[in-house]
Amino acid sequence: MAIVTSNRRDDDDEDAMADINVTPFIDVMLVLLIVFMIAAPLSTVDVPVNLPTSSAEATQRPEEPIWLSLGENLTLTLGNEALLAPDLQAALDIQSKGKREAQVFLRADRVVPYGDLMTVLDQLRAAGYLHVALVGLQSTTQTPGLSTPIAPMGATP
Repeated sequence: MAIVTSNRRDDDDEDAMADINVTPFIDVMLVLLIVFMIAAPLSTVDVPVNLPTSSAEATQRPEEPIWLSLGENLTLTLGNEALLAPDLQAALDIQSKGKREAQVFLRADRVVPYGDLMTVLDQLRAAGYLHVALVGLQSTTQTPGLSTPIAPMGATP
C-alpha cells in the first residue's frame, strides 16, 4: 500500500491579502452623491421673483420657513405651489400646521404695485398671520433715487 503525499500547499488560506478592495467604498460614495443631487433642489424655492435690494443686515431664518411669493403677474405661490387668494388661509394653515404665530417670509417682485402688496398683507392679517417678514436681496450700495439712506425704525436721523 502506498501512501500518497502531496507537497502542494493551499495558498489561498495562508497568504494575506495585500490589496484593499475599494469597490464597496466607491459604491457608497456614488449612492450618497445621488442622494444629495436629488435632495438639494428640493430644499430650495424655485419660484422666479425679481427681488428688490436692501442694505439691512440679514437675519437668521427658521429651519422650515414658510415662503409666500407674489409674482409680477400678481400670482400667489406658497412654497412651489400656486394658489388663489381665497385659498391663502387654508394653505397657510396646512403649511404651518395651524400655528398662526409662525413667521411667513413674503417675497414680492419689484414691479408689483404697492397697493397689491398691501392687499396680500391684509389677507395675511385677516388670516391671523401677523409675523410677516419681507424678503429682499442684500446690497451694500445706496438705493437709487434716495438722497439719504433710510434709518431703521426707532432710530433718530
